[in-house]
Amino acid sequence: METGVIVELQRNSPHWAKVVNEIVRIEKKIFPKHESLARSFDEELRKKNSGLLYTQVGADIAGYVMYSWPSSLCACITKLAVKENYRGQGHGEKLLKAAVQKCRTRNVHRISLHVDPTRTPAMQLYKKLGFQVDTLVEGYYSSDRNAYRMYLDFDME
Repeated sequence: METGVIVELQRNSPHWAKVVNEIVRIEKKIFPKHESLARSFDEELRKKNSGLLYTQVGADIAGYVMYSWPSSLCACITKLAVKENYRGQGHGEKLLKAAVQKCRTRNVHRISLHVDPTRTPAMQLYKKLGFQVDTLVEGYYSSDRNAYRMYLDFDME
């Protein structure tokens, strides 16, 4: 089992288009059409207050996490995905931890995210890293699919 290297996608990277295209492919495969950011990925990433980390395993992108900090107090994990053949190897946890660290450098008080309650591995991962369920958001993904809003608070000195 190869461990991946976590890479931060830089706006001026010569690999930008290639990486974004690969991530869009993963996005389309994993998420239902109405949840996918595939169409708006590039513009999401060009926003000043957002970032993307991905795991490089050899020449392959194993997974990615997208985050943003819309305010100085709160950050959001907007996407976390790991390709099927790389699941259960710790890539999601590494990506989530790295994104949490990135958000912490912005001195935010809270990180929030939304997750489908039926995505058990995702729920387990978020809880393992200290995220707590805040509330159930009915119809978040679609009329018949809800989401938990989860959050992680930081103690502020």
